[in-house]
Amino acid sequence: MSVTLGEEVMLLSLDDESGVAKDRASAGWAVAGGILLELAMRHRIQVTSGRVGITDTSTTGDELLDERLRRLADWVHRNRSGKITDWLTKDQATAVRATVRSLCERGLVAEERHRTLGLFPVRRYPEADGTVERELRDRLARVVLQGARPDNRTSALVALLHGARLHGIAFPGVPRKEVEPRMATIAEGQWAADSVRRAIRDMQATMAAVTAVTVIACT
Repeated sequence: MSVTLGEEVMLLSLDDESGVAKDRASAGWAVAGGILLELAMRHRIQVTSGRVGITDTSTTGDELLDERLRRLADWVHRNRSGKITDWLTKDQATAVRATVRSLCERGLVAEERHRTLGLFPVRRYPEADGTVERELRDRLARVVLQGARPDNRTSALVALLHGARLHGIAFPGVPRKEVEPRMATIAEGQWAADSVRRAIRDMQATMAAVTAVTVIACT
């Protein structure tokens, strides 16, 4: 089953048993950034100097991406500055909800509803079908831990995870110092095609900026 970069980040973030998102704030930024990077890799948008532009509004064939593209195109039309940090700030929570809904529709996670203290509704998303996540983690392990050559999509995913400092959800139990140098090298995009490398570089810079803001806000 083919899933998007944003969905891959979300799968890594959600605890398989409890359905609770780990590193919720940073993962949320990475999910939203992953959707943008996916659209850039599919030549629907371009990111230049921290600003996003729409290059093609035709369907991608993926409902999640098409919905986000429509919303983004409308926003860019109304906000000529097109600063990508403004879009991510505005859209991050909505993008996460849309991504989780897509994972539910694909049958990869299940929605469970609870009430905290009997009053406050809480939704959790435990694993329903672990085949996609297992393949994803195997692919990351081959590239980061075993030194295999990454393809464009894996380079992009690693760049997102590295830029958002999500080493722990990608490689739980592995010390950061053992994976960070390799992830940094991959994030440079040296194996990727030029257009993908530019998109990765621009998105990584954006993720570093918004993650820094998140860290400051939480301290």
